[in-house]
Amino acid sequence: MNLLVKINAKACELKLANPWKIASTKGSGTHRTVIVELQNGAGAPALGEAAPSFLYGESVDDVMPFLSQLDPNALSFSDVSGSMAYLDSIPDLPVAVKCMLNIALLDGAAKYAGKPLYDFLGLGFREKHHVTSFSIGIDTPEIVQRKVQEAAQFPVIKLKVGDPRDHENFQALRSVAPHKPVRVDANEGWKTKEEALEQIEWLVSVDDNIQFVEQPMPRESKDSDLIWLKERSPLMIFGDESCHTVDDIPHCAECFHGVNVKLVKTGGVSMAKATLEAARKAGLKTMIGCMIETSVQISAAAHLAELADYLDIDGSLLITNDPFSGVTANNGILSFADAKEKHGLMVSPRN
Repeated sequence: MNLLVKINAKACELKLANPWKIASTKGSGTHRTVIVELQNGAGAPALGEAAPSFLYGESVDDVMPFLSQLDPNALSFSDVSGSMAYLDSIPDLPVAVKCMLNIALLDGAAKYAGKPLYDFLGLGFREKHHVTSFSIGIDTPEIVQRKVQEAAQFPVIKLKVGDPRDHENFQALRSVAPHKPVRVDANEGWKTKEEALEQIEWLVSVDDNIQFVEQPMPRESKDSDLIWLKERSPLMIFGDESCHTVDDIPHCAECFHGVNVKLVKTGGVSMAKATLEAARKAGLKTMIGCMIETSVQISAAAHLAELADYLDIDGSLLITNDPFSGVTANNGILSFADAKEKHGLMVSPRN
């Protein structure tokens, strides 16, 4: 039994290349995340990460005290499911804690098996196949235009909406990227089914290259309103804030055409995998998303790419001080080919 003997965790402040704002936030130039290392006395430490979000009622200040209270001897690289059962038994444990430790446990388990995580999970990974979108936050039309120009290498753009300037911002995007596929993310910004339908119909009236709309309405919206919108929307609608774990899939299958699965919402790679598999079985389109994160968590998400129809794992591309290297996204195409570490998450500290 490869028992872990030490847990090290630290909060990291990530610096954004541009201030980041979505419909449900005020905007910020920095974002905090937590990096955890699990060390069992042999080999390089296993890495995990979670960027706690107030959108889900968690913060870095909530997470750190829980980590210091955990029993390291209840965690093992050779028994990831048993380790997660221990974590599940702890009352009120933040999902972000489960997320970072699940990632680290799987990193260690796959390293001991001598495999990349995607092979350890039995999924594989096709090089030169998986494409991530690049996200543009809410801003003035002039800044949106500049951001889209700066993202010229990326073949798919994701535009955040839910602001009085939505129409102007979309037109600013199209002024410099007239033909790129676009994904629109409202982040609960349209408050009624009528407003959501009106906005979606406007988008379709002015553009024919929009792939889908994420979370057009608040997560607490009535099922009947979401179903009403799903039946009438000329674009696919995806649940994001409405979809956390596998338990939400039956509801999402009624109310959406697809779901956006994020590791920090599900509690790590294991539950994200189960959620994506359940979504596919339910006939939903699948997407893997992210928060503002380092290459640790972005790489963890990339190992699940074979389960996704769409990918939006650009969080590490939005920051200027990523302390790790792992999966790359040159021209938007995900690749592990240049990773120095060949096993586990395939992530290593930057020199």
